[in-house]
Amino acid sequence: MGLDMCLAYFWGIEPRKVALAKQMNVLGAVGGINPAMAGMPDTNAWDLAVIKGVQDAWRRQGLNLRVIEGPPSLGTAIKLGLPGRDEEIAHFITLMKNLASVGIDTICYNWMPVINWARTTLDRPSRGGALVSAFDIEDISNQEKFTEFGPLSPEIMWENLAYFLRAAIPEAEKYGVKLALHPDDPPIDEIRGIPRIMTSVKAFERLLDLYPSPSNGITFCQGSFASMGTNNIGVDIPATIRSFGKRNAIHFVHFRDVRGHATNFEETFHDDGKTDMYEAMKCYYEVGYKGPIRPDHVPTMEGDPNDKPGYSTIGTLFAIGYMRGLMEGVVKENAKPISMQ
Repeated sequence: MGLDMCLAYFWGIEPRKVALAKQMNVLGAVGGINPAMAGMPDTNAWDLAVIKGVQDAWRRQGLNLRVIEGPPSLGTAIKLGLPGRDEEIAHFITLMKNLASVGIDTICYNWMPVINWARTTLDRPSRGGALVSAFDIEDISNQEKFTEFGPLSPEIMWENLAYFLRAAIPEAEKYGVKLALHPDDPPIDEIRGIPRIMTSVKAFERLLDLYPSPSNGITFCQGSFASMGTNNIGVDIPATIRSFGKRNAIHFVHFRDVRGHATNFEETFHDDGKTDMYEAMKCYYEVGYKGPIRPDHVPTMEGDPNDKPGYSTIGTLFAIGYMRGLMEGVVKENAKPISMQ
């Protein structure tokens, strides 16, 4: 299918995981820019020397740093419109320029200030006793709200996003960088008083319309999109892939699944959730997507500790095998018969 298979390395170089990745021929690395990996712990993460050093560290492992996920200098000031956001944006533009200069063209970012990825359970028993993460809004209903950032609203968040896009997208176009916005996870309207706006398909349509550009796109996290809505009104994942794919707006894919809906859901094995995963893979083929893709939020399986919930090494092996099987099936189904004339 031409997809660029990757694994996430948010804890740096993990020797066992790297060895298994190479054995599976999954040679793309997804992660941040950690100056310590380059031997320059006191240097800014957006500096060219740091980026080259981190890239070289991965190359020595036989892997290619393909996507920057969780970029430096895109933080609370930018997302909440606080003093210092212009300086943060300037550093982000420097980051894009320097990444492009070494051939890294995709940045996965989010618009979740203060509270990022959130779950209320990290060890819910799933199939065969495997452990998964889950979210239940009732478990956070009584948490104290943040007040130190002043009054916030969805429209303020949209204004801040538009401000960022107006500054960043022209520079991204100049350097050939693709910005891939990840959905809010969980996709609910607010957590502890902080609004969350990237919670629906319509929100991502609005994102693309805010600044139409080949550089303004989406991280299509299937699990996040699948958890949007309610029990009665959910997201048709294949139809949504087709819609965004036709707009060439999908820049990066997180391949995972869930059971439940926005306010109450749990992660699943890739073959045990609510989505027709084969149909989803067919859609990436149909729209001609050939970018980076990685498994995401796998169950913690027997023999692995649950110290990195969602990123069990054995669970990742299962996910890669499952994805490879889907890809082979899609390619063979679409292969044209050879003419004997």
